[in-house]
Amino acid sequence: MLWLWMQRVGTIALQGPVDVRLTIGFYNERERLRLEQVYRVDGYSVYYRQGNEFADARSLATLGFAAESIVRRVMVVLHEDLHGDVNFKLPWEIEEAIVTPLGALAAVEFFRQQGDPTILEHAIKAVAEERRLARELNELAHTAERLFKTAPPDEASAAIFALMPTFSAYERRFRRQTRGQHAPTTLEAKLSHDLVYYRYFDRIAALSEMAPDLRTLVQDLKGIPADATYAVVDELLRRLEIKYRAGLG
Repeated sequence: MLWLWMQRVGTIALQGPVDVRLTIGFYNERERLRLEQVYRVDGYSVYYRQGNEFADARSLATLGFAAESIVRRVMVVLHEDLHGDVNFKLPWEIEEAIVTPLGALAAVEFFRQQGDPTILEHAIKAVAEERRLARELNELAHTAERLFKTAPPDEASAAIFALMPTFSAYERRFRRQTRGQHAPTTLEAKLSHDLVYYRYFDRIAALSEMAPDLRTLVQDLKGIPADATYAVVDELLRRLEIKYRAGLG
């Protein structure tokens, strides 16, 4: 698959979905097609990525995927499995924000049941790193939104990139995943794309520490209505925190 995200210049998708999202399927014997360039669309920031990890029978276990660590592979498989309609059938951007942390937490539980302390430690560390990245991303995205509201887009972008080194975990991810793309062109789209996956990661991971067990948390999150908005999810997470703190899981 080739995924493209476009976000209006000078905006971040904090209150709603990314402005434009395109998914292009292709068949090729190689894992990745070489893209010469994605040209800027006037008025939009553009970010793209390629991959074979998606919840569909056409998604293959490629050599690249097989070379990933066991922790990464299990996280991906559980993430994609959670997308099944028997688990969640939500607006795409909300479902990804719920499934991403749950897949990582389910991987930790899987390795705990496997009884391998070394791999379990790696899985726990991976979740901790993702939580740090999520916190940094959310803070940077809110800062970026404020900057875009108070300065012209070019000036705001320069200020955001100047701040990015203070968010070192996220900066590493940003630089790695935009390699080969024109970073200033990707900024708004990339931040908005990453929010889709990490908006609730730290909050849901924190809830898992309060809930009686992961199964209870998953069942409670299945209560999110099919037409949910970010405001609805925010309120449900707030109520779950109150519930778990009171020992009412």
